[in-house]
Amino acid sequence: MHLGNVYAALAAWLGARASGGVVRLRIEDIDRPRVVADADRWIMDDLAWLGLDWDGPVVYQSQREGLYRQAMEHLEGLSVEEVAASLGPAGGAETGDSGDGSKQDVQPLIYPCFCSRADIRAASAPNEGDGFILYPGTCRGLDRALAQERVREGRRHAWRIAVPGEGRPGSVCRFDDAVYGAQTFDLPHALGDVVVVRSDGIVSYQLAVSVDDLEMGVNQVVRGRDLLRSTGIQLWIRQGLQAGAGGDFKQAQPVSWAHLPLVDGADGRRLSKRFGSLDLGTLRDRGSSPQQVVGLCAWLLGLVPRAEPVEAASLVERFEWSAVAADRQDRVVDEELLSVLA
Repeated sequence: MHLGNVYAALAAWLGARASGGVVRLRIEDIDRPRVVADADRWIMDDLAWLGLDWDGPVVYQSQREGLYRQAMEHLEGLSVEEVAASLGPAGGAETGDSGDGSKQDVQPLIYPCFCSRADIRAASAPNEGDGFILYPGTCRGLDRALAQERVREGRRHAWRIAVPGEGRPGSVCRFDDAVYGAQTFDLPHALGDVVVVRSDGIVSYQLAVSVDDLEMGVNQVVRGRDLLRSTGIQLWIRQGLQAGAGGDFKQAQPVSWAHLPLVDGADGRRLSKRFGSLDLGTLRDRGSSPQQVVGLCAWLLGLVPRAEPVEAASLVERFEWSAVAADRQDRVVDEELLSVLA
């Protein structure tokens, strides 16, 4: 874990403990080609060292592939119109009803996509300057018989989940965030039809976490603000998982969302393993104490006035999301700030 991970983990742990909730530990190792041997053990050791405990058994995504297949089978039996209708009067309409009295063909919720990454990049532009590539919908309008024939022929393809078209029922997603307040995303303009199963057969992050959160009864999600946009598509996937007859996730609890300002290095890049960010292994080898690391992260969260050593448990009674929300600017960790860990 690097400091950005600890910062987010501390916020999630405090948010749960302060409300009398439980903390679940999930190892998101579904992308097996990228899994690092023993990474799960290192994560658990780091959390224990920091004093951030969890409840119940550890959940591994790599052991839940049957659940993801079951979820896909359910979604494949739905149309976009059925999911929109399940939202109720605010977002629904009768299947096939355009809203103006005319009837239209229904749009399958899940469809195969035969586009390569190069095809998509060539037909799209990064959305809102954050590098997110909006899928242009090339295969959405593909003749269904032709698409099925290509699948039978073994043509390489991913599977995408369709969102409602512009102005259609369910096309606008709204939710409240504990840090960034009221959020509104126009799904076709902000997210488009995202991949739920990759062309190599691996389930996407968006589908896996949506299934896991529902099945595990997760009702508080804490993560970086770079995933605010993803919340919109995850809410749409969740709605699909709960829609239609025989859905397995009917008893889902409402979810509270809290997206955190990012933690950047002095060079302005977000802390990440890819950029060799300072990790707990390095800090522990240097002789930093868990109280020093927790104190720095508590200060980054706005919970304490100074970056001084503190026990995680001592922060529970004073934790409030309003303290985090008071400063929504991204944090910067430079060498001067790291000196408190020496």
